[in-house]
Amino acid sequence: MPTAYILLNIKPDTETDVIEGIKAMLKFVSSVKYEIQGVYGVYDMVLKIETKGMEDLRHLVAETRRVGKIQSTITMLVNEEQE
Repeated sequence: MPTAYILLNIKPDTETDVIEGIKAMLKFVSSVKYEIQGVYGVYDMVLKIETKGMEDLRHLVAETRRVGKIQSTITMLVNEEQE
């Protein structure tokens, strides 16, 4: 399954809004598995997305960037050949 980790920088004190926005975006996609967690350090949250196909993954990564209160993202695609 194509997988991506998205590191998120968000506006201060907007964790709940961002989580709700991401959940709302992903609830309509039946073929996706995801986890979102707050973290300490340079980034504020990490979102892991798994989909059935690379095209779905690309679309969801792009949609994630449109969720309100997200200031910046870094996306890392998992190298499936090394699993």
